[in-house]
Amino acid sequence: MPKMKTKSAAKKRFKITGTGKVLYAQAGKRHGMIKRTNKQIRNHRGTTTLFEGDAANVKKYFLPNG
Repeated sequence: MPKMKTKSAAKKRFKITGTGKVLYAQAGKRHGMIKRTNKQIRNHRGTTTLFEGDAANVKKYFLPNG
């Protein structure tokens, strides 16, 4: 049986922490900052953890070796 490959798109977008949670960068910061409030811009900084159900799917199908 061949090994499962990690999806190249997923390894650029997600990171698995030491405790097994999945981190991702928040959406909405690429362009159009002038129309967003300062609070929105501030709150979308950095990374956040994915919900458990979505994280399970990401780890199972996209990052099997992660």
